[in-house]
Amino acid sequence: MDRKRRVDLRGILAKPDLRRELMVPTIQATQAREGIETTRDQAERAYYVVTEGDRTAFLDIERFKAGKGEPDRRHETFVRAVADGEERVRFDVARRDFSTIEGSPLAYRRVGLVAHVFRDNPALEPGHARTRRGAYTGDDSQYVRYWWEPGARERGGFTWEPFAKGGDYCRFYYDVNLVVHWDPHRRTFARFYGRKGRETERPESLDDFFRPGLTWPRRTQRGFNVRVLPEGCIFSDKGPSIFPTDAADAGYLLAIGNAAFAEYILQGLTSFGSWETAAVKKLPVPKCSRQSSSTLGARAKSIHEAKAAWDDGNEASTRFRAPWLLGERVGDTAMTIPARLDHLAEHEAAEETRIQKLYAELNDEVYKLYGIPDSTRATIEETLGERPPEVLWPQMEGKTTEQKRMEHVFRLLSYAVKRVVEADEDGIVPFAPVAGEPSLADRVHREIQNLFPKLDIGQVEVEVANELKKNVKGYRRTGGIAEWLENAFFELHCSLYKSRPILWHIASSQGTSPFAFGALVHYHRFDKNRMAQLRGQYVRDAIETFRREAALADKAGRTDARQDWQSRLEETQELDRRLQWVQEGRHDGPDGGDRDYRILTPWKAPDDRPKGWAPDLDDGVKVNIEPVQKAGVLRVAKVV
Repeated sequence: MDRKRRVDLRGILAKPDLRRELMVPTIQATQAREGIETTRDQAERAYYVVTEGDRTAFLDIERFKAGKGEPDRRHETFVRAVADGEERVRFDVARRDFSTIEGSPLAYRRVGLVAHVFRDNPALEPGHARTRRGAYTGDDSQYVRYWWEPGARERGGFTWEPFAKGGDYCRFYYDVNLVVHWDPHRRTFARFYGRKGRETERPESLDDFFRPGLTWPRRTQRGFNVRVLPEGCIFSDKGPSIFPTDAADAGYLLAIGNAAFAEYILQGLTSFGSWETAAVKKLPVPKCSRQSSSTLGARAKSIHEAKAAWDDGNEASTRFRAPWLLGERVGDTAMTIPARLDHLAEHEAAEETRIQKLYAELNDEVYKLYGIPDSTRATIEETLGERPPEVLWPQMEGKTTEQKRMEHVFRLLSYAVKRVVEADEDGIVPFAPVAGEPSLADRVHREIQNLFPKLDIGQVEVEVANELKKNVKGYRRTGGIAEWLENAFFELHCSLYKSRPILWHIASSQGTSPFAFGALVHYHRFDKNRMAQLRGQYVRDAIETFRREAALADKAGRTDARQDWQSRLEETQELDRRLQWVQEGRHDGPDGGDRDYRILTPWKAPDDRPKGWAPDLDDGVKVNIEPVQKAGVLRVAKVV
């Protein structure tokens, strides 16, 4: 009698390919009943189509988790989603779509909407361009400055080159307002011999430096934004760049990169607010006719040019030519100040409307190029939410008409002051007439007259004063130009120049209280000789004047006048003492403390630092202004 054969049922069920072994013969048998002969290989392929090509369901139920004092609804939501595919909770995605976007952490909600875009269009790299992350200096405080800080582009064999380092959110155009210290002979940052993690003096992406292209800020939570990278720039790790394979495609890629759809895709490929190079290079870019790409590129370039042209009126821009109230867009040079302000408001509004229309048309064309239907577009834009609008004047985004009007007036006066100080022989302009020199107010008066040769200077000053007297949020209200110079100019200048001012208001008192002595000094010329001149000529003359006037008032028995002159004398003498601390580089207490008036350049050895007031412009405003700020001789107490 044969013994019964034992079957290892548990082992059979544990086999990983059991389902395939059962299903493949079943497929063959099913086809045979229909009169179709199917080979084993054909049945195997059919099995994988049926089982591996099906859809995967994702359930977004985390947001139904119980909040404080609320019931947990996740289990109910799960049951409903499995049963009927509740909209916005269950997302069915074909598995093959994941392989299309292989290696990307794309949010599952977006896979089904955009997978075909990845299948049908080549990636930005290598299909259209190369993306490069850019260089990390290792110490930006040592190597990077705003363009106005060094004073001279070349010094000691080194140069200061434009440096694209991300910056504020702004699509299409952004002024490259930073410079980096560069050694043109070694082709690296000045005195740079490597850093931790990169023990070589060769910066990342060196071979792509100075080439024209596109760039974007790597970190911003306002959204992905691409702008033109002008020729002649070095770019940072925080300002990665795109270099088109064909230079003619630059405008086209500028348009694609700034479109809403590109941001939607990249939001799924990156973590929030971090637009990494590895993700951007995967952005699918449609292949289209030269005519289509040229049309789209022309819209992008038109927006770029409009923003760049407006920046010509921005004093802190590398493109600056003249303030908006004096620019070509005003037209009639005989126009009054109020008329110019009205005209500028109309011009800005018209240009802003135009570029917003261009941007809307650009987005329409991009959606069509990608083949995105209206229903999908609606879902995409709902997901994106409200995006920043196209604005002509990004620095004043969200400001009122009254604020913009006042900004124009402030910028006009700022320009007049800057011209006065730059034209002065020693770069020291006193607020009151001392040392045989006219006052700042008198010189600004003459400068305004020069700027408006076809207008009556008296009428211009009345019109400007009328604007300054208005109560506008964010702007210091003053009674006229003289008061504005004393109490508002330096505050504006520090803000405009990013807390790196080049015109310093030295004053015997801070805030808005009247000062006995005040002068504007030009930072670029304010060396040890100018410091000695400020004290020995201007401050000393003021002290002698106040002492003399106090004596005359005392002799005449004018007690109130004598006390006033004596108070001015003592205030100015105190100012002189404080300037002396800076001039000598006095040091009391701990290194770097409140009574350390030396220039403490962090990256220089103690023996290499200046002895007394001998600033090195290459060290930047932040380092050089600190002892002056500590001494309390600036009109604004806190600058940096």
